[in-house]
Amino acid sequence: MKLVFATQNLNKLKEVQALMPQGIELLSLAQIGCHAELPETRDSIEGNAIQKAEFVYENFGFNCFADDTGLEVFALNGEPGVYSARYAGVEADADANMDKLLNALRNKDNRKAQFITVIALIINGELRKFSGICKGEILISRQGEKGFGYDPIFKPEGFDLSFAQMDLKDKNNISHRGRSIRQLVEFLGNLL
Repeated sequence: MKLVFATQNLNKLKEVQALMPQGIELLSLAQIGCHAELPETRDSIEGNAIQKAEFVYENFGFNCFADDTGLEVFALNGEPGVYSARYAGVEADADANMDKLLNALRNKDNRKAQFITVIALIINGELRKFSGICKGEILISRQGEKGFGYDPIFKPEGFDLSFAQMDLKDKNNISHRGRSIRQLVEFLGNLL
């Protein structure tokens, strides 16, 4: 089965390819000729995931899935949330986003946070949703070189390492994206 992962983020594509069951050929947007910026104008993480999947399905005719992820920081009333990728501006610069978040938390004792990922899957016009949450806290400074986004400043609950210090396999076992992808993989495995 050919399935498009509706993301321009090659890091995410690599993470997810490692988890796909045999029998699924995962295609990138570039492989189907989609070079457009995917729409993300909804006011929720779930809404954005659905919007991106619908865009690819309706415009390119491929079964596909899209995800949207947000980092919710409790001391900041859930910010950056749906705006996580562009928290510091439309450039979607990870370093600027981390700097803004660390600055916003400078005088806060509560550093608890959670990542949430929602996946919207469209197969033959039918929509399914999967979600995963990873609780943790925001570190005082960056730690580690791996991963992407907020990984260097997010330490998952029960671990002494940031996401950016973990091996990809270990991160996938506990991450919000890993949890939602496992639900997706189980669903796809039952279709094959």
